[in-house]
Amino acid sequence: MDFILNEEQKLMIETARKVGEKFGPDYWRALDAEKAFPTECWQAICDAGLTGAMLPEEFGGAGLGMVEVALIIEELCAAGAGATLAQIFMLNPIFGGVSIAKYGTDKMRAEWLPKLCSGEMQFCMALTEPDAGSNSLELKTSATVEGNGWRLNGQKIWITGVPQSQKMLVVARTTPVGQIEKKTQGISLFMIDTKREGLSHTAIDKLGTNTIPSSQVFFDNVLVQGDELIGTLDKGWHQLLDVLNTERIVTTAGLIGAGRLALKLGADYANERRVFGKTPIGAYQSVQFPLAQHWAELEAAKLLNLKAASFFDNGLPFGSESNAAKLIASQAASAVAERAMQIMGGMGFSKEMHAERLWRDARLFRFAPVSEEMILNYISMANLGLPRSY
Repeated sequence: MDFILNEEQKLMIETARKVGEKFGPDYWRALDAEKAFPTECWQAICDAGLTGAMLPEEFGGAGLGMVEVALIIEELCAAGAGATLAQIFMLNPIFGGVSIAKYGTDKMRAEWLPKLCSGEMQFCMALTEPDAGSNSLELKTSATVEGNGWRLNGQKIWITGVPQSQKMLVVARTTPVGQIEKKTQGISLFMIDTKREGLSHTAIDKLGTNTIPSSQVFFDNVLVQGDELIGTLDKGWHQLLDVLNTERIVTTAGLIGAGRLALKLGADYANERRVFGKTPIGAYQSVQFPLAQHWAELEAAKLLNLKAASFFDNGLPFGSESNAAKLIASQAASAVAERAMQIMGGMGFSKEMHAERLWRDARLFRFAPVSEEMILNYISMANLGLPRSY
């Protein structure tokens, strides 16, 4: 078991660090206040060749693996972005890139993947519904046959990055539940234009992750062309899981980066702030110990996450590792951001110090893209052999 990074990995990390440092905490604070998408930052990431790290070389990618993607995301997020930047990787290299690379047609791969890598094209995915959150098999959005295509009707919620995208990966039922033996049957994936007649979306006002919008999406008799099917008709559920399974690795990498940044902010303040004398507050064990605890938690989450990424790259099951890593990282990132605020006292409540944004953004990932409770359900059944509890 080798924990030593190779030269290519070191170079990619250094590249990510340099790009990330160009867009430090002040950049993200300004965008958060404006609720503006980080267009300039994302383009710089694409220009540096980091977007397509795990996509095929023939289409503009680097042909590397999920380990490299996790390392890149962590470094970018630690430089100033916090956890939010990982979401843009989910939208593009994962939801767009993985689905097209694995299940798209030759035409889709040749036309869309180079534009994804260059930043010319962005993607989003419409899966979650008002009555189908964690239980995605209860989705109601339907696609009914019309000629050589389909008509799409339904509603989605908490869909990320819709206004910036050109393409949307839509998950819909193509065969009604009453006509199938299992709910995993009759589900299909489509890659459609975001701007299309009958497709509308409205923004959701939210606590954090303000630099990437979340929307409700409505499909009102939207025409889907026959060549917009991704994968196999009616057999899209397991193909969807192939796309979603890496989502947790990406999320965890972003949380580890956010946790590292919060640790630095807290420790830097503790080294400088002096009260009741000349000793910096960082000399107090009540300040040191919580930060040390969170450092250990983040390191543990990172090792688990890289193990999951390595398993993915080698075609091995990685569900337990990716779930456990996400559980630890989400709790640690939220806790260390709040601890940094506490160390800063009243100043921690100000936007000037950045910790409050890191806390607001990280808090989302305690229940998204999968909640702590569902992770614990999974571990209980898969790793402890306990009966299903839901």
